[in-house]
Amino acid sequence: MDYFAADYLINPEKGDLLISEPYLGDPNFERTVVLLCEHSEENGSFGFVLNRQSKASFDEVVEDVSDFDADLYLGGPVQQDSLHFLHRAPDQIDSGKPVSDSIFWGGDFERLLMLINTRQIHTEDFRFFVGYSGWSPGQLLEELKTKSWIVFKNAGSSLIFDTKPEELWRRVLHLMGGKFKVIANYPEDPRLN
Repeated sequence: MDYFAADYLINPEKGDLLISEPYLGDPNFERTVVLLCEHSEENGSFGFVLNRQSKASFDEVVEDVSDFDADLYLGGPVQQDSLHFLHRAPDQIDSGKPVSDSIFWGGDFERLLMLINTRQIHTEDFRFFVGYSGWSPGQLLEELKTKSWIVFKNAGSSLIFDTKPEELWRRVLHLMGGKFKVIANYPEDPRLN
């Protein structure tokens, strides 16, 4: 049965989610959901894995804050020594780049640290990442053609910020309905079925 028929091959855009197919061979992306923050044929694509938590927390890796127990996510295999953030608080953080109407990438990091240290932000409005996921020009489209990813259009901020990371992959597939609900229930190792 082909769950990736041509009518489901959708060209991705900034703000879309990439859902890995159940048996993607790359351990960096096994059962992951990636938010695309940029996508163009000329420059390639980049985004963040939303559902792979790090063992460390934000205040363990950023020296200038204390007592801010926000989760830290592994955004992808590229530059894992870099720190990034997504937010839905444009009234608090200036200069963030819009990913969608309600999701922003980055912004004034010094202001963020000040807001954290003065207890003026809510952790549920932010996601912090080490590293990112990146594709060279044309690479992501080739991966879509080989059925490595499913595209979910126009993800809202509540899906991204309010869904538990361990439930996100299945939740998005359930929202897509139809054949994708079946994919959501595939066992991680079919030999154990």
